[in-house]
Amino acid sequence: MNARTDLSVSQGAALSVGAVLGTGLISLPALAADAAGPASLVAWLALIVLSAPLAWTFAALGARYPDGGGVSTYARMAFGPRIAAAVGWCFYFAVPLGAPVAVAFTGGYVSDVLGGGRVTELATFLVIVGTAYVMNLFGLRVSGRVQLVLSVSLALLLVVTVIAALPHARWENLTPFAPHGWTGIGAAAALLVWGFAGWEALSSLSGEYRNPRRDVPRATLIAVAVVGVLYLAVATVSVLALGPDLAGSRAPLADLLAIGLGGPVRVLTAVVAVVLTLGAVNAYFAGSSRLGVALANEGALPARVFGGQRRSLTFIFLASIACALLSLDLHTATLLVTGCFTLVYVIGTAAALRLLPAGWSRVVAGIAFAAVVTLLWLSGPPALLSLVIAASALAYQAIVRPSRAKPSSISSGSTAPNPTTSPEAVRDGCSA
Repeated sequence: MNARTDLSVSQGAALSVGAVLGTGLISLPALAADAAGPASLVAWLALIVLSAPLAWTFAALGARYPDGGGVSTYARMAFGPRIAAAVGWCFYFAVPLGAPVAVAFTGGYVSDVLGGGRVTELATFLVIVGTAYVMNLFGLRVSGRVQLVLSVSLALLLVVTVIAALPHARWENLTPFAPHGWTGIGAAAALLVWGFAGWEALSSLSGEYRNPRRDVPRATLIAVAVVGVLYLAVATVSVLALGPDLAGSRAPLADLLAIGLGGPVRVLTAVVAVVLTLGAVNAYFAGSSRLGVALANEGALPARVFGGQRRSLTFIFLASIACALLSLDLHTATLLVTGCFTLVYVIGTAAALRLLPAGWSRVVAGIAFAAVVTLLWLSGPPALLSLVIAASALAYQAIVRPSRAKPSSISSGSTAPNPTTSPEAVRDGCSA
């Protein structure tokens, strides 16, 4: 049987977990605690609950319309090619914005071991992003199996961290519960979108299952349960064991392991963080560079700048460096990226409302749509960037796009439109 249509439930669930369980968890507990204190646990729980209807919506789309194009395909089916291109813009320009954030998470672990603060973090960024650029420039890819091993390794590290730190949990660390008020929970929830980006991979993988209508819902339930348990366990233990120190930590997993196991665990977690982040950045550069070419071929981006894999890749690399030099605080930079992801989810769930038949699937899609619109609003002013990007995509196509459109390269089965949702990208471990 063709490998593209021979994905089992367990394999699909593992790939979905790998797509969601990304680099963010190594620092998100600290960022969320900084925004909301112990009440950040409410935000974690809210995002986990949101994951169910969001994941189910994309699973329903995938089961009904098995395809590799992901959100771009559904946006095209529901709203036309211009909205599909706007989705592509949001993903494409989120990558250079997100690379400094992802590496900043890891840079905190490296500087925790080596010292040097901001200088060490910037050096870590240049090494990881430069390595990813060179690897993609010469066509070197991290295999899907290696990326799956990295995701499994992260999951095991999280389990070990929770078990090791659990004896040090203290209930008194829950007070004061909401030091920044209840509005802090909304701010934390907007940040946590980073850790939950990837559920759209369920729809892109749908065409690979042996029986999509039967297997996609099963894999979805397994993936949601595994991710939810891991995230909530790590967040809860982080709050209970580290207490007020969590909010200021740049390496919360290392801090948890240190109080639980001692020894050279900080070096171990730093190495794991670097390898995991390099794999993720490499996959994002690979997927998004193809996405830029696809958008240029479609006429949705200028071909002189983005036409050709090398040009598209070089733009992402240079734009990533430029974004890193902006010296935005990590909180704001994360919201800029999660705003782009959230807008894509808004478009994706809106498409589901038009494409899914009347019934429970559409009701669930409506719940997911309302939730992601709320998250976009909770992101505050940084969310405006995603709206500017989408509006720019529409304006560019209205003004510059040739009247005779080329055959769509952002179409059904395309692996280029969405670096986080195409089957190849998911198998290569492209996750947040």
